[in-house]
Amino acid sequence: MKEKKAPIGVFDSGVGGLTVVLEMLRQMPHESFIYYADTAHVPYGDREPEELKEFAFSITDFLVQQGCKMVIIACNTSTSIAYQDLKKAFSLPLIGVIEPGVDKALETTKNEKIGVIGTMATVNSGSYQKMLRSKNPRVEVTAMSCPLFVPLIEKGRTAGDEVYQAAYSYLEPMKRTGIDSLILGCTHYPFLLPMIKEILGPDVIPIDPARETVNRAREYLKEAGLLQEEGKALHEYYASGDPESFGLVGGKFLKRDLGQVRGITLD
Repeated sequence: MKEKKAPIGVFDSGVGGLTVVLEMLRQMPHESFIYYADTAHVPYGDREPEELKEFAFSITDFLVQQGCKMVIIACNTSTSIAYQDLKKAFSLPLIGVIEPGVDKALETTKNEKIGVIGTMATVNSGSYQKMLRSKNPRVEVTAMSCPLFVPLIEKGRTAGDEVYQAAYSYLEPMKRTGIDSLILGCTHYPFLLPMIKEILGPDVIPIDPARETVNRAREYLKEAGLLQEEGKALHEYYASGDPESFGLVGGKFLKRDLGQVRGITLD
C-alpha cells in the first residue's frame, strides 16, 4: 500500500486541469501533488483517439514512476478516450472527470434536459451522452464542441470581445434547446464561468465536474486510509511545452506563484 504522504498525480493537456487543482487546494489542503501539463500537444480536441491514448499512457506511467498514490485524469478528452484502458493497465486508483459530472447533472436537472459542451474529441466519443442515458434513459442530451475555447484559455484569455463572441455562438443555441443544466465537459471551461453564467442566465445551472471529481477522490482516499490530513503539502509542476509560459498563465489562474515549472517531454 502507498504511504499517505505520497503525492497525487494530476494531468491535463494544459492549464485546464488547474480547475481540479483549485478544488484540491480547497478540499484537500494537506495533499501533495504532481501536475503534468501536456502543453506540447495542446489542444487535444482535434487529435486522433489512438494518439490521445498514447499520451495518456505515457503521462500516467510517468506519474506512477514518481510514486503517486492516485492519478486524477483532469482532462475530459483523455477520460473519454483512455480511462477504461488505463484502468486495465495500471493498478493504482484512477479518477476520471466524466462520471462525477454526469452524476451531479442528473441530480441537478429538473426537466431532464441536459447540455454538454466539450472538445471535439470528447463530444464525438459520446462518453457523456452514453453515460447520461445509461443512468437515466429519459434524459435529453444536447452536446456541442467548442473548439475555440481551449486555445484562448491557454493564452490566458478569459474575457474580452473575442471570447464573448465565441461563447455566445456556442451557448445561445444550447440555451434555446431548453436545457436546465449544462455540463462543462472540459476542465478548461470553468475559467470562463462568469461569462458562461451571464450568457445562459439564471435558468441554466452550469455543472463543474472538477468539484465533484475532487470530492470523489477525497472520499476514496479517506475510505482507503490514505487521506493526508496534516502536514505541509508539496506541489510540483511539469510541462511538456514551454514551462515558463505555463508558469505564467497557470500562476494567473491559481493566483499563486507556481515556483519552478520543470520542462519534460515524454515522447
